[in-house]
Amino acid sequence: MIALGLILLVVGLLTGVSILWTIGVILLVVGAALWILGGVGHAVGGRRHYW
Repeated sequence: MIALGLILLVVGLLTGVSILWTIGVILLVVGAALWILGGVGHAVGGRRHYW
């Protein structure tokens, strides 16, 4: 999710399409939050680790 968000962010910046940039930022934030939650030991989506 983080990689997809980063790709969309870069494509959105290079092409000037703001919706891709917005979706990329949202995916980056959600992916980072899930990664942090999984890293500290909280179960995320029924899994002990998220990556």
